Amino acid sequence: MENISHLTVNNWMGDRNLPKEKRGKPNDFLVSYLLVPYKRIVNRISAHLTSFSCKTLTFLSMESVENPLLQNFIFPPYDIIEAKHVRPAIHSLLRKLESDLIELENTVEPTWPKLVVPLEKITDRLSVVWGIVNHLSSVKDSPEFRAAIEEVQPKKVEFQLKLGQSKPIYNAFRAIRDSSDWVTLSDARKRVVELKLKEAVLDGVSLEDGEREHFNQIQLELAKLSQKFEENILDATKMFEKIISDKNEVEGLPLTALTVAAEMAVLKGYAKATADDGPWAITLDGPSYRSVLQHSCNRSLREEVYRAHVTRASDGTLNNTPIIERILELRLEKAKLLGYSNFAEVSMETKMATIDKAKDLLDKLHSASWNPAIKDMEDLRDFAIGQGAKEAKDINHWDINFWSERLRESKYDINEEELRPYLSLPKVIDGLFKLTKKIFEIEIEPADGAAPVWNKDVSFYKIKDFSGSPIAYFYFDPYSRPSEKRGGAWMDVVVGRTGVLSCDGTSTRLPIAHIVCNQTPPTQDKPSLMTIREVEAVFHEFGHALQHMLTKQDEGFVAGSQGIEWDAVELPSQFMENWCYQRDIIMNIAKHYETGESLPEDLCLSILSARTFRAGSQLLRQLRYAGVDLELHSNYVPGGPKSIYDIDQRVGKKTHLIPLLPEDRFLCSFTHIFSDKYAAGYYSYQWAEVLAYDAFSAFEEAGLDNDKTLGEMGIRFRETILALGGGKSPNEVFLEFRGREPSPDAFLRYNGLLPAIVAA
Repeated sequence: MENISHLTVNNWMGDRNLPKEKRGKPNDFLVSYLLVPYKRIVNRISAHLTSFSCKTLTFLSMESVENPLLQNFIFPPYDIIEAKHVRPAIHSLLRKLESDLIELENTVEPTWPKLVVPLEKITDRLSVVWGIVNHLSSVKDSPEFRAAIEEVQPKKVEFQLKLGQSKPIYNAFRAIRDSSDWVTLSDARKRVVELKLKEAVLDGVSLEDGEREHFNQIQLELAKLSQKFEENILDATKMFEKIISDKNEVEGLPLTALTVAAEMAVLKGYAKATADDGPWAITLDGPSYRSVLQHSCNRSLREEVYRAHVTRASDGTLNNTPIIERILELRLEKAKLLGYSNFAEVSMETKMATIDKAKDLLDKLHSASWNPAIKDMEDLRDFAIGQGAKEAKDINHWDINFWSERLRESKYDINEEELRPYLSLPKVIDGLFKLTKKIFEIEIEPADGAAPVWNKDVSFYKIKDFSGSPIAYFYFDPYSRPSEKRGGAWMDVVVGRTGVLSCDGTSTRLPIAHIVCNQTPPTQDKPSLMTIREVEAVFHEFGHALQHMLTKQDEGFVAGSQGIEWDAVELPSQFMENWCYQRDIIMNIAKHYETGESLPEDLCLSILSARTFRAGSQLLRQLRYAGVDLELHSNYVPGGPKSIYDIDQRVGKKTHLIPLLPEDRFLCSFTHIFSDKYAAGYYSYQWAEVLAYDAFSAFEEAGLDNDKTLGEMGIRFRETILALGGGKSPNEVFLEFRGREPSPDAFLRYNGLLPAIVAA
């Protein structure tokens, strides 16, 4: 910290926005402008600088002293960032970056120091600051954040377009590719050049005049529509609530669900609500919705909640239908401007697959899962008949989860609620960290207090290698907060690994990640007690984070998951899910939260046996999502005789044994393809699953009970799949790890579907 005053004063003395009489008076400046506002900032960050060998700070301008978003922080100051900071921060940042872009275009040369280094600095600064804003809008939503983002987002998109369509930058990359020095570049640098050339073309660099202006208007409108799409879902989810006072109406709901429902009722003004006596607030938030569908004996309640869920954001002021239509229309226009027939072709430019290969995979998986799904439904009906259920011969969508859970309990002698006490979040996290230490040779330790957080339930961690040196950091935000946090689970980048943006100019900037879930929150007297699916979600998102955090790639544009073809990015996440179903891992994470007692052996074996329960039906459900996504982006004509729901119904006939409800509007909450990065790419989950299961089978072949060979395979996985990032193509990386091309056999075998596809 000894250099902070010196560097800041130098920056101040060059700031022409300050009054003339203030220039050249560093001591006066330090007292009046620097000391007071810096006191709390410096106190917070000084303790963390040594971890990064970074002892100097620089700032964009005087505005950074006032605005936490503009500080050159190491860990974002999440505790003090507010919506009021967004507008001035983004406006100021864009002015600075536009100036940097002009300078780059005027001085660019086809060399790494004169092209890639300054370009990375520009893109990184924007992605970090905007990433923080976007993150807070997802976990701490408010009308103020929404209004601020709505105002500044167009300017941000305009700058990104200007950057992506820069012909001086594009021509410099082409010159590198066409030069005699091309053969001397590393694989990673070649990938950077190829990536940037492809990005520029897809960003419209080749378009001229009117076409470029039209393209840019499309991009601006798409960004706005996607933001609105997600906001509507959050509002529609919050809008639904059902207050129940009659205990008979919540029959079947487990104590965990009743406790959460009572605590939700308290938040809604029912101060005397208790788990035993109610009232209870039922919502469309994930834990509440799933619990009702799985456990409520009240069929009419299940139906009401199911219908509300599949029609979210589909009417009134929150209706996403016109938004979807407009998004699809604009994507098709964009594709044609770029010279493609449809948007799916545009999407495949950044994928391993082609449209035909993606559809071929989906067809093969459909063949493998259809007959098992028929058997699943027959078993379900027979079981319900045996239980004397009135609805047995007329099972509908809101009955499937309920009777599936009863059948699973009967068939495997397993009860999800009986498992919860053995799957407490602290024990699950401890087991996860022990696993990664064992196979990847890393240490993960709590670092709460080392970085500001946005909510009291957020934890912060440091990852170290076995030498004790820090190599990465991550935040973990585990619990559902329906009033302010969007649903689902995800991993996001805070900052990525790069050699260009290190603090001291010699070492590498360490990666930092967000891991966000929406699992059952703790109650007053219990920690978060999880279902096995919630455990899977944590392992899944941690897999994404591992690829980001354990990369050894120093080229920032291809470090971690950057630059990886999108249908391969789910490989590490789905790979990690497999560990949830290994006996030793289950026994390690499953400890009773009160007694510390290990999970009984018979329950462990039941979990393993139940893994493939209704696997055919579950896969068909995913194939619906992937199939309708590809159809909408390759064959659907906006404004034509068929609606988006006609397409969904047609796909649904091939993937659902019970016809979709005519009023099903699932598409109105399909965030993956309308407000995330999976447009014409949802099939990526199945594509990457094939890779992930095949990769995991290598660990089986090495011997899951042999610590030596297991460790060797873990290091091999770390040094290839996790370390290389986008520096090589996914095919090359997989070949380097596995020694052969991927095979779907392991995926089908783990899901109990291999005989089905052989027979087909």
